[in-house]
Amino acid sequence: MNTIFQINSDELDNRFIESIKALFKSKRLIISVSEDFDETAYLLQSKNNAKRLFEALDEIKQNKNLITVNSVEELEILVKNAKNSSN
Repeated sequence: MNTIFQINSDELDNRFIESIKALFKSKRLIISVSEDFDETAYLLQSKNNAKRLFEALDEIKQNKNLITVNSVEELEILVKNAKNSSN
């Protein structure tokens, strides 16, 4: 089972730990803790990034420069070609 908890650090207490122990009885766990991060706000901090993101949104709204992929194989080919053209 994979579960993600989003919780304020002030709410971490023994009840939370006990509920995790009850949910995952005698299982080996991997616990990762990270701070909530607003990726959009981070990307918009840069004027160049913000400009490019808003241009991309406009293109989507206008159905411009969209790529249709019909299979995983087709997607893999597109990714491979993109990697080759950037080298």
